[in-house]
Amino acid sequence: MIWVVALGGAIGAALRYLAGRLAIRAGLSDFATVTLGVNVLGSFLMGVAAIWLVRRGVGNAQVSLFLTTGLLGGFTTFSTFSLDLMRLIEEGRFGLAGGYAMASVLLGVGAIFAGAAVARTIFT
Repeated sequence: MIWVVALGGAIGAALRYLAGRLAIRAGLSDFATVTLGVNVLGSFLMGVAAIWLVRRGVGNAQVSLFLTTGLLGGFTTFSTFSLDLMRLIEEGRFGLAGGYAMASVLLGVGAIFAGAAVARTIFT
C-alpha cells in the first residue's frame, strides 16, 4: 500500500509546485498567499473526496489512501505554512503573522466543510 501513497504524494507535490509557479506568473509572489491558497483549495478538495468516498461506496483502501493521504497530503503542506509563519514572525511582521495563522485555520476548516457540502449535493 505504501506505493499507492507514494505515487499520490509525488503527484500532489508536483501539483503543489506547479500551483506555486502559476501563482508567481500571475503576480502572486508572496509566499504566504500561495501557501494559503493551496491549503484552502486542498482542504476543499479533501471535503469533496471524503464525502465522495463514503457516498459512492468507494471502500477500496488504495483509492482512499491515494487521494487523501497521498495526492491531497502531498498537495497541501502544514510544514510550509509553519515555515511561512516563522519567516513572518522573524521579520517582525506580527500582525500579518497572526492574520495568516487565523486565516489559514479558519479558511482551511471552512473550505473542508464547503467541499463536503458541495459533494453532498452532487453525490446524493
